[in-house]
Amino acid sequence: MSIDAPLHFDDEYRIAKDEAAREMTINAKLATDKEHKMSLMQGLRLYPKAIAWSILISTCICMEGYDVCLLSNFYAFPQFNAKYGKQLPDGTFQVPAPWQAGLSNGANVGEILGLFLNGWVSERFGYRYTVMACLICLIGFQTIFFTARNVVDLQIAEILCGVPWGVFQTLTITYASEVAPVALRGYLTTYVNFCWGLGQTIGIGVIKSMLPRTDEWAYRIPYGLQWMWPVPLLVGIALAPESPWWLVRRGRVEEAKRSVERLTSKGRQEKAGEEFDVDETIAMMRHTTMLEEKITRGATYLDCFKGHDLRRTEIVCMVWAMQNLAGNSFTGYSTYFLEQAGLAPDKSYDFALGQYAINCVGVFGAWFLMSRGVGRRALYLYGLIGLCTILLCLGFLGLAPERHRDNAALATGALMLVWAGIYQCTVGTVCYSLVGELSTRRLSVKTVVLGRNLYNVVGIICSVLTPYMLNPGSWNWGNYTGFFWGGICAGCVVYTYYRVPEPQGRSFAELDLLFEKGVSARDFAKTRVDVFGDEVRVHGGESEKDGQREEGKGMEERDEKTT
Repeated sequence: MSIDAPLHFDDEYRIAKDEAAREMTINAKLATDKEHKMSLMQGLRLYPKAIAWSILISTCICMEGYDVCLLSNFYAFPQFNAKYGKQLPDGTFQVPAPWQAGLSNGANVGEILGLFLNGWVSERFGYRYTVMACLICLIGFQTIFFTARNVVDLQIAEILCGVPWGVFQTLTITYASEVAPVALRGYLTTYVNFCWGLGQTIGIGVIKSMLPRTDEWAYRIPYGLQWMWPVPLLVGIALAPESPWWLVRRGRVEEAKRSVERLTSKGRQEKAGEEFDVDETIAMMRHTTMLEEKITRGATYLDCFKGHDLRRTEIVCMVWAMQNLAGNSFTGYSTYFLEQAGLAPDKSYDFALGQYAINCVGVFGAWFLMSRGVGRRALYLYGLIGLCTILLCLGFLGLAPERHRDNAALATGALMLVWAGIYQCTVGTVCYSLVGELSTRRLSVKTVVLGRNLYNVVGIICSVLTPYMLNPGSWNWGNYTGFFWGGICAGCVVYTYYRVPEPQGRSFAELDLLFEKGVSARDFAKTRVDVFGDEVRVHGGESEKDGQREEGKGMEERDEKTT
């Protein structure tokens, strides 16, 4: 008998209900224990299909990385400036700083709309249908880029395309975190950042290949190539399985079982002498969902700011925002910045191409560090310290005498590459793992949406300031911009030390309990929890809190309480 059936005050029903609840809890505990013991190789053997489907959906970020890369790098593109810019007194063309800020913020505004829309649509209709609808919309919206006659047309295209881009920013992460076990979750969620780097690398390569052209096709061809992404992605995602966690949350347990079976290769594990049980895995998902329902009591945006979830929302939002506050939005104008520092356009694009290539390779560096047991919190914290140091060095290069400007420009380019390497091995990559793990499952999409929206709001502010800082017709700070971002990055270091916890190796239910008990960020890594006994211990010492249990109450009463 289903434990979800309407309650009748009948002794036989109570007995059946208690037995069903007890069996679900036992199966959930078995599945949780297996996930904790699962090694990386065991995860690869059991979940190769989940890896493939996650990689496919994450490829939507490649498309966004390509599209967004075009605009910020077109500001250093002579042909683009000649079409959409204004002539300066020295005879060169530049897109005015207000329009640079406006175009970049157009995408951010669209992404904010898309993110809020995603928080409702994906939870209502599922991840697959949401992505497919966004891809269909993009096919039409990208036409505006290709046919744009002026900056107003570009502004409209940026806003409209920003809506599906905003959906991709969070949905790909939540899908990756929900189809993978603990052993693979960190790798698949951070792979999203590799897709960003890959899309940007392709974009900068296309722009660089167009430099010899002097006609309008120099910028129309890169825009036209946007259509190479949606159609193959649309076909592949139509065949992908839905997230089993989403199906469980919707009460579609049998469909969730079939989804788990499509995500795993049970035969491979049986050959290796390992055990896997679909029912146990589904029981773990149901148990975690019930536990979260007890804590959150709903699934609205308002719930993200209630009780213990307020802390989780704050951390996820700040982890996202600190990507921009650490200088990411500033380095997004790398080609333009390097041009203003004194490099020729072709050399600026060479450095930018190297930077975006490092963005790809850096993800594997983060994987290597995580596989060696380096925690997410440590990577994020020490990465911020490294970024702050590089930004201050960039600022000091602005003090170089005019006769050494060429050497200072080359040094600036070299430091930008070092900055990119540190960023991608730490903050840029680990952020995706942190936001995917620190949000509660029941509110995961909405929490990540709020976090990414703060990222975009900060991005809007940065996109307004950065063009004025770098544009020779405005503030013209040049390298001194590094001092500004270095100071803000130092504040991010302090916040991370005191507020960002360590989720590595924790199940979603364990993270729920750690937040519920108010364990400090610095104690997360050394705290032991028992989600089936509602107990929290630090370093195996005396129990800090024993939940709501009274002396002598057994697991049966705990099961009834959870149910």
